[in-house]
Amino acid sequence: MPDIFILIAFVIYALVMLVIGIISYRRSKNMSDYFIGGRQLGSWTTAISAQASDMSGWLLMGLPGAIFLNGLTESWIAIGLFIGTYLNWRLLASKLRKMSYAAGDAITIPEYFQKRFFTQNPVIRFACAAIIFVFFLVYTASAFSGGAKLFNYLFGTDYTLSLTIGALIIISYTFLGGFIAVCWTDMIQGLLMFAALVVVPLVCLFRTPDMSAVQFVNEKGAAITNYLNMFHNADGSVAWSTILSGLAWGLGYFGMPHILVRFMAIKSSGLIKKSRIIATVWVFITLAAAVLVGIFGYIFLHSAGNEELLDKFMHLGTDGGVDAEKIFMFLSSNLLPGVIAGIVLAAILAAIMSTADSQLLVTASSVTNDMFKLFNKKADDKTLMWISRGTVIVVAVIAYFIALDPNSSVMGLVSYAWAGLGAAFGPAMLLSLFWKRMTMSGAVAGILTGGASVVIWEMLPVIPGENAFMTLSAATGIYSLLPAFFLALAAVVIVSLCTTVDKTKVEELFQKARSSENKAIGE
Repeated sequence: MPDIFILIAFVIYALVMLVIGIISYRRSKNMSDYFIGGRQLGSWTTAISAQASDMSGWLLMGLPGAIFLNGLTESWIAIGLFIGTYLNWRLLASKLRKMSYAAGDAITIPEYFQKRFFTQNPVIRFACAAIIFVFFLVYTASAFSGGAKLFNYLFGTDYTLSLTIGALIIISYTFLGGFIAVCWTDMIQGLLMFAALVVVPLVCLFRTPDMSAVQFVNEKGAAITNYLNMFHNADGSVAWSTILSGLAWGLGYFGMPHILVRFMAIKSSGLIKKSRIIATVWVFITLAAAVLVGIFGYIFLHSAGNEELLDKFMHLGTDGGVDAEKIFMFLSSNLLPGVIAGIVLAAILAAIMSTADSQLLVTASSVTNDMFKLFNKKADDKTLMWISRGTVIVVAVIAYFIALDPNSSVMGLVSYAWAGLGAAFGPAMLLSLFWKRMTMSGAVAGILTGGASVVIWEMLPVIPGENAFMTLSAATGIYSLLPAFFLALAAVVIVSLCTTVDKTKVEELFQKARSSENKAIGE
């Protein structure tokens, strides 16, 4: 049985989230409120909710687990994400806030693309909605899987029951409150994640008297010579593929709908600079702390006198093997007193919920606003909001079944979804804001090319191996987002140059976006 204080902390936390959902339910009166909060978000809410929705459970589970197993070469993921965060806020945030409002007050990414290219043709909205639906299913499944592992570890409940409990909590407040509930809960969750990530590596450091005496070995007991080397593999070779793949994670930010929609929802473009500073600082500290959890956790468990703890951790997997993604929760529950451990472990649930709720909402908005509304243009806001809430449940149920495998990797699911969304929407979003010559056909070509390239790179065995055909990902060691992003970029440019654009309308739109602060409606 878990410590009573841990159980109390989780119950209180879940109740607070549900109360926020109920309060927000009363404030969500129309589609704009439910999907982008009426464009009324402030700097702190925008910044923290954007980054909390981005990081998810992989920040406290996937990344520390990868670092624990493979050493500092995995930290290139954190470096890539930090660079990507800054560039996303610097290059896209203000322009997207202005352009989405100038382009007919678009409230979803697919709707923005359609209005940006002055077309009534629904093909671009369908293409966007399909990509969002497919890859957010996988992304949401990763969050549900993380929640199941958390409840399974802490309370000893069956994996399926654990999965059900976590999914129900997330669905409840997302269903009720929409974007307002999601952003406020994400802000609280982001601050909780921040505190937890700072505490755990510091405790490991203080509890390890002699770090220099640690022997670096893998889970099989073999010596690791480059565990703390960022640039070399265990065999001494330069880790080019790991470095490039890690940095490529930063490209994904330009195409993440659940982050981009925060830029659209901020009260005024004038608040972007403050939000950028807050978000960048938050990301730098939390990513650095997550890396340190993996490193200091490894050093602590491999220190003299901790053999029993190490053996216990190395057998936490469902098949009696190592499950490195449980390193943060293992350290928290074994090193911290009950009350503190309960608060810190609640941060894992916070990280999971902060991403899953955003993904559910973006998927619901895409299905409702970019599919259903096109067939039923006379539907009123009340009907559309209930369709959205129904979609939240449907998507969550499908994601639930994807996550039923107890051996599923949080990091693996996240990396696949991140690549698909980043490659599909990133190039199209960047060029739509900076290149007037871009056309709708170019956007569709880029979106479909990016999404399809990730699927082919990750899923299709096309390269001959020793015993069987391998995927391009396995054969090259290169993260699919890198090639797929540039293939999509090329597709946008080539197809745009082969099609025509209405220069007068485009110039008017860009001028309208430049000439106004684009504050929220009703201000």
